[in-house]
Formats: sequence, C-alpha cells, structure tokens
Amino acid sequence: MPQARLIRKYSNRRLYDTVGSRHVTLDDLRQLIVSGEKIKVIDDRSGEDLTRSVLLQIISEQEQFGSPVLGAELLEMIIRFYGGPMQALLSRYLEQAFTTMLQQQEAMHSELAKALQTPLVPLTELARKNMEMWDQMQAATREAFSGKSSDDSKAANRDDRKTRNDRKKGK
Repeated sequence: MPQARLIRKYSNRRLYDTVGSRHVTLDDLRQLIVSGEKIKVIDDRSGEDLTRSVLLQIISEQEQFGSPVLGAELLEMIIRFYGGPMQALLSRYLEQAFTTMLQQQEAMHSELAKALQTPLVPLTELARKNMEMWDQMQAATREAFSGKSSDDSKAANRDDRKTRNDRKKGK
C-alpha cells in the first residue's frame, strides 16, 4: 500500500504539506485525494491523527458549496445507523460498494479509451463475421437446390470469395 502523504495541522489551524513543503488548503487536499494520493493529517503538537476529521471537513465543504452527493434523506438514514447494531455492517457495505463502483468506472474508462483509439475494429470484425455467415448461407442454399456434394459447394464457395476479392481489388 502506498505511503500516505503527511500533512501537519498547526495550532493556528493551518495545514502544511511536508512533501510539497508548503501550506495547503482543504481544496488542495481534495485535489490530492482526487488525483489518487492518500493523506494522513497529524496535529503538530500532540501527534493526534486528525485525518478523519479533515476528510469530513472536505466532504462538508463540498456538500455545502459544491455539487452535493448526500441528500438530506440519505444523511438522516446514516445518522440513524449510529450506535445501532448494524453500524459496522453499514460501514463495510458502503466501503465495498464504493470500491466496486470505482473499479467499474475504471473499467468503463478503459473500454471507452480502447474504442476511441480503434473505433473501426469492432465494425470490421462484425463485417468479417457477416461475410462468413453469408458465404455459409450461399453454400447451403446452392447445395440444397443443386444437389451438389459438400466438396463441390466448398469449391464453389471458394470461387465466389475469389471473385469478390478480385472485384474489390479492381481486377
């Protein structure tokens, strides 16, 4: 697991990124997290881990000033789980659900990127399969109506394909 980026929180409530050697805002931390960084926020005096508290501040700020993800009804439902026997189950369920959703999102982005790089490959493959089925159908029809053996129809099928290929090449 990658090492978390250490952020120190000073008594004046300022946050300091020890890797970037600079003061940062909650939005800077949000950008780091969005880009895939893990962070760990430590109180400079006591050494207390403040990561959860800062992450909740980031979420609260996004919900208040950004595009909200958590509606009032959902927040009420989450609050009802606190202190109940299902609290641990909810936490594991939400973590697994988000992990699965992120994996599916990554897979979708990957497939979309492949499709945009080579947009005609699926259509080319489909056309090839359609031509094979057409050839098989023609051979079966010829065999059914002419009474030729399957060896004769295979030879005729090869001749048909050769004629089509010659036409494509302009011969």
